[in-house]
Amino acid sequence: EPAEGGAVGGQPVPPGEPVAPGPQPVPQPPGPADPRTAQHGRALPPPGRTGPVHGARPAPVSDTEAATEKIAARRHRAPAGESAVEVRLPGASVRIGPGPRAEQGADGAAPAETDWVRRAAVPPPARATRWRPWRFRMSNDVWGTPVVADGTLFVSSFEVHALDIGTGERRYKTRDVAWAMAVDSGRVHAADGPHLYTVDVADGTERWRNSLDGWVFSLDAADGVLCCGIRGGGVQLRSAANGAELWRADDAQQDYENPQSGPVLVGGAAYYYGGGRLRCVDPRGAGLRWSFPVGEDVPSRPVERAGVLYVTAGTRVYALDTATGAERWRFEAPVVLFTPPAMDSTAVYVADYLGTVYALDATTGRDRWRGRTGSRQGAEPVIVADGTVLIGSGDRLHAFDTATGQERWRYTARGEIVGSPAVADGLVHLGSRDHSLHTLDLSTGQLRWELGTKGELTGSPVAVGGRVFVGSKDRCVYALDAYYGTAVP
Repeated sequence: EPAEGGAVGGQPVPPGEPVAPGPQPVPQPPGPADPRTAQHGRALPPPGRTGPVHGARPAPVSDTEAATEKIAARRHRAPAGESAVEVRLPGASVRIGPGPRAEQGADGAAPAETDWVRRAAVPPPARATRWRPWRFRMSNDVWGTPVVADGTLFVSSFEVHALDIGTGERRYKTRDVAWAMAVDSGRVHAADGPHLYTVDVADGTERWRNSLDGWVFSLDAADGVLCCGIRGGGVQLRSAANGAELWRADDAQQDYENPQSGPVLVGGAAYYYGGGRLRCVDPRGAGLRWSFPVGEDVPSRPVERAGVLYVTAGTRVYALDTATGAERWRFEAPVVLFTPPAMDSTAVYVADYLGTVYALDATTGRDRWRGRTGSRQGAEPVIVADGTVLIGSGDRLHAFDTATGQERWRYTARGEIVGSPAVADGLVHLGSRDHSLHTLDLSTGQLRWELGTKGELTGSPVAVGGRVFVGSKDRCVYALDAYYGTAVP
């Protein structure tokens, strides 16, 4: 792996200067990348665009601004040429990044606020402890959405990399490529294609490794069970403790196989699709519990609540009894629904490819209200939090009241929304193809702060414990204070 400060894109990089990778091919796991075209065989119309809604907005981030990190960097070296980076901004009195003295600046004084991100002057809640934002630069491209578990951030960049969420130090990485990854109960499970392996969350010690008779294209883990989707219509359930096979089937054929359409573990059962039917299987190997006809459209990932399974397939939403598979109700939309169901205590929320949001009564399936947005390019689900429904459409994020369906606000970024927003503690963290992470107030939609990176964001941001984590195609993983961005309280 090339060391940071080495040659990038054929050009030498002097030591002590930040690496800015040139255009690089983005590696993709085998299989279709777009579940919409995979399931329905056609591309969707491009989303509409509108101007800013909140009036005066910050000027677009340019390469000359602090948000693009035109900085001098002092590196805190990590193994294999990758590094957690501590940076000093021009004119700032504090470095941002990992280090042993997270509570102090370089001169021993309390850290001062910096201007790494655009920020609105809104005083956040007091924090009990000080923590310094950091970023970790990979030698290769970052994939997908980070996973947080047991004080560790797991990131896919060819291998699985385990980073300490407090310092940005890399604890370990797997020795093999991971095209699929799942974290559960103190174990990291991964597949490099024909092999399945498991390591300890704490130190990366490998516990077992199995060769499978096929290529793993999807992987899920829960309650000590692994659920694998195998190319060619295979499904395998295996013990997370030792990899022993618990059950298998070969009737999960699909025209297109991708992680979004693979078998899953939900609510103490395994579910998979094949031959026009949704099948429910005992995860411990007792076999098929029931199957239900859903037609030719591959269903979404199901959602279970209080003994009822909710699933979308084509234009329909089904509510099924989890024990028997009996249909409780169904809802028929006028056009194809792409999103898995999202829920609160009383309603089910789905969206179609035209951007219409449907709020359905969870008990009866009755259509409560519909909200209008614009055409959608992604299959990300609606997000429900604190009485608000959030849905992205093109470069806009719309917020609806869960009770009435009235639109509360909309926010317009400078590029198409990437992945799903992360919502926690009254804040919305939103990735955009404008290479930026936007943090908004959930109640008003007003911008709180914005981080500019040197690449398009990957996957979705993750918000945990007052921090937000996101990956970028600039090969960096960012860890930021949810309220302050890169500033230190």
